[in-house]
Amino acid sequence: MNYNKKTVYDIDVAGKKVLLRCDFNVPQDKATGAITSDKRIVAALPTIRYLLGQGAAVIACSHLGKPEPSFEKWVKKQAEKGKDPAELTEEKWQKSLKKLTLAPVAERLSELLGKPVVFAHDVVGPDAKAKAAALRGGEIMLLENTRFEKGETKNDPELAKAMASLAEIYVNDAFGTAHRAHASTAGVADYLPAVCGYLIQKEISVMGKALDDPKRPFVAVLGGAKVSDKIAVINNLLEKADTVIIGGGMAYTFAKAQGGEIGKSLLEEDKCAYALEMIEKAKQKGVKLLLPVDTVAAKEFAGQGEVRLYPEDTYREILVRARDLVYIGHRLCNHPLYGSLRPHETPYRTVVLSDRPQTPDGEECLIMSEAITRIDTFTPPDRAKMPQRILEDYQMIDCSLVRNTFAF
Repeated sequence: MNYNKKTVYDIDVAGKKVLLRCDFNVPQDKATGAITSDKRIVAALPTIRYLLGQGAAVIACSHLGKPEPSFEKWVKKQAEKGKDPAELTEEKWQKSLKKLTLAPVAERLSELLGKPVVFAHDVVGPDAKAKAAALRGGEIMLLENTRFEKGETKNDPELAKAMASLAEIYVNDAFGTAHRAHASTAGVADYLPAVCGYLIQKEISVMGKALDDPKRPFVAVLGGAKVSDKIAVINNLLEKADTVIIGGGMAYTFAKAQGGEIGKSLLEEDKCAYALEMIEKAKQKGVKLLLPVDTVAAKEFAGQGEVRLYPEDTYREILVRARDLVYIGHRLCNHPLYGSLRPHETPYRTVVLSDRPQTPDGEECLIMSEAITRIDTFTPPDRAKMPQRILEDYQMIDCSLVRNTFAF
């Protein structure tokens, strides 16, 4: 497969206005709106600096969060969450939009670049048009949140055409959103010469080499909310990888497909059949398809509140499974009952085994059997009754011991 795509290095941008799609969907503090991590902004700097250095006038754009640009739809969604429609005013809707403005991003980007970043208070409105027209080579501006426009997620051609009219060249450097057919990621490319930025070029290069000539064992880790976004990716990886690990929100669709209970977690019910197909394909191809065996559950999606871990097995059941693997030749890499952690105290204990079976080791078989006998003499700790600080201490101890195991 040819992974050679045109990049910013293949075109002349000097004196040109460049519409640059970035991924500035940064995490923010819910109370203050302050940016809690600027990694995505930093990731865009190489492309931005190159364009500015070449004398381009850069018009950056991005989405942030999932604002509802329609008041009527916002009311409907809030009502579905149990809010009283009579109390949902346009003022509250406008306030919800202001929380997702890109103004803080413009401020942080200016600090990182060491130069002013002009901020437009709309996407294709009068402010954006005037500031884009006045922009000169070596200068940069940032448009307001692209999802404030109703046509963004629908890839509205009129919106795409309006965005394209601001510039002469389009550069997509938003690797995390490049798969979405939105006006600012796909539609604009129909009206301007389009190339990719440094970040996308780097990802394509790394992924291309990994897929064409992978080092074995080849392990692919996939995350994200939706199975539908990854259908082609999962299908393709099952042809190439030795192991595919599924995480993130889409893991719940796989769990539901196999008869699991997922509460109100993310689910694409129409993709359950596909999930089962992928599980079956993995078996036929001899590919290990690994899915989560436990989950963190909470009463609601919130930064604070009651959170509990519900494991698939009790620790005794895990020990039994580990013992059975040791009996067939998987080597024990760490002791199942650390001497520094008494069985009746800690709820966190990781057993590490070798991946490939060898000749069974009699001493290790005995260690596993004795561990099960010993654990039976203690009442297992109840996580729900343990203070969070104590839980975190035990987590840290267990993680440290596991790291030492791998280092050894």
